[in-house]
Amino acid sequence: MSAQAERLTLLEVLQRSTEFLRSKGCDAPRLDAELLLAKALGATRLELYLQFDRPLEGGELERCRDLVRRRGAREPVAYLLGEKEFRSLAFEVNADVLVPRPETETLVEEALAFLDGRGAREADVADVGTGSGCIAVAVAHASPGARVAATDVSAAALAVAARNAARHGVADRIAFAHGPFLDAVDAAARFDLVASNPPYVLPSEEPSLPPELRFEPRAALFVPDGDAGAMHRALAEAARARLRAGGGLMVEIGETQGDAASRALREAGFADVRVRKDLAGDDRVVIGRIA
Repeated sequence: MSAQAERLTLLEVLQRSTEFLRSKGCDAPRLDAELLLAKALGATRLELYLQFDRPLEGGELERCRDLVRRRGAREPVAYLLGEKEFRSLAFEVNADVLVPRPETETLVEEALAFLDGRGAREADVADVGTGSGCIAVAVAHASPGARVAATDVSAAALAVAARNAARHGVADRIAFAHGPFLDAVDAAARFDLVASNPPYVLPSEEPSLPPELRFEPRAALFVPDGDAGAMHRALAEAARARLRAGGGLMVEIGETQGDAASRALREAGFADVRVRKDLAGDDRVVIGRIA
């Protein structure tokens, strides 16, 4: 981007930003540039197109430069914007939480179908490792009879999740608890459904990951000790102890983990175990039920 701040039009800044991001390997440089310039200028993307000939002032250009530079370093767009859409809901995100991904919508779809299939007006749901709260909030938002216990080992993540629950008007039906698995939830509590998007990236996969993942919390990404099987067994056993008869467990998994995760659920006593694929055709959610 040029130092001639006062002489650059919005269109020129957009074009230069797009080329800069393309040179840095960003997958969608034009879209990224539009989103970041709209953020910097307090405008919508449509408003950008209506102002292409407008020269940018020095302060405006500097805000644009800062966001574009950070994106060029491959910081996720969602962090730069401060939010990410998930199931048509806008979620606050920052470096304390994972960026919600479309794959996780597959888990929410299965959760809502499971709750609907039970035919009960009310249900108790646990979201283990809630992060931004996208699962807990999306389930509570779409299922007015759902009461959700959302846990996380990160107090900072829980603060983000709580703000997202308030943002979407479901804070009165979500109880947040700080701790692993369901340890921080009242020992007497029982659930109809336990859902979780635990860390499932293996450390050996790190060299091949997109650069953007360097900015996301490692503890929420990488399997503890690199042992996905142990994690799935521990999660299955924790859920098994808290589920009511007929209750379900749904866990988001890595695309190569379907067989091992299914085995972990069966060994923990779950029946009707199956794997749901995501829209890309990859194994994404392992599902089991307590008889």
